[in-house]
Amino acid sequence: MKTHTKLSRRTKKIRRSSGLFIAPSFLGVLLFFILPFMVVIYYSLIDNPISGNFVLFDNFKSIVGNAAFQKAVHNTAVFSAVSVPLAVLLSLLMAIVLEAKMPFRSQFRTFLLSPMMVPVASIVLIWQVLFHYNGAINDVLGVFGVDKIDWLKSDYAQVVVVILFLWKNLGYNMILFMAALASIPKDILEVARLESATPLQTFFYIKIRYLSSTLLFVTIMSLINSFKVFREVYLLTGDYPYDTIYMLQHFMNNKFKSLDYQTLSAAAILMSLVMVVIIGILFVAEDRFGKDVEG
Repeated sequence: MKTHTKLSRRTKKIRRSSGLFIAPSFLGVLLFFILPFMVVIYYSLIDNPISGNFVLFDNFKSIVGNAAFQKAVHNTAVFSAVSVPLAVLLSLLMAIVLEAKMPFRSQFRTFLLSPMMVPVASIVLIWQVLFHYNGAINDVLGVFGVDKIDWLKSDYAQVVVVILFLWKNLGYNMILFMAALASIPKDILEVARLESATPLQTFFYIKIRYLSSTLLFVTIMSLINSFKVFREVYLLTGDYPYDTIYMLQHFMNNKFKSLDYQTLSAAAILMSLVMVVIIGILFVAEDRFGKDVEG
């Protein structure tokens, strides 16, 4: 009985001390994440912050029919649908190439990681020099008789942003894949080699299954980063860029500047719901695909 009482007291003491350690982090999350999100939900359900009259879903109905919002959603969806798969597949391909013993491997890896160390403003300056109407790319194309293109004010504008996104994110994704490839059990790869499995069979039936959790993480991070490409586009083109690169965050930024908090909040909640659904689908797919490996 005494032993049970001592254990009970010790358990309570551990719980109290654990609670004290967790409390600062919990308060931080509550203050900087949960409460602001609750405020956003409140703003999305009222007509304006001054009168505070509840209109329920009127703001959501209004924003869905907004032409600028529709254009921003379309452009963001197209950009993410193109850039995210490319970011995942190209970084995986580079990791596989660098996994092999090739000359200048460390130099090549350093070159690919260098964009992570360059400030955004400097990256934008490089892209302006390259893709300006009188920039380096047009000078090179002019040698082959191609007419000048105003890249950032044409239908090629999104291509420029996709290249910028890939250049900035491929190195980080590649390092994650290289770490995952290095963690694959060597004995399984050796058995596959002894069983005369081809490199393609080894990759698709063994490596890709062990990479499932890393694939999920890289895809989610690339998706989030694709929604955050606004700052680069903003520095390149300003508040109202060419139609094809007018993103969701442009729409939100402009609504913030005009103090239209209720529309801004409704747009933010809709974007959050879409992200939750997409990430949920990715988690389900990864769970089914990588279940046998984890087991």
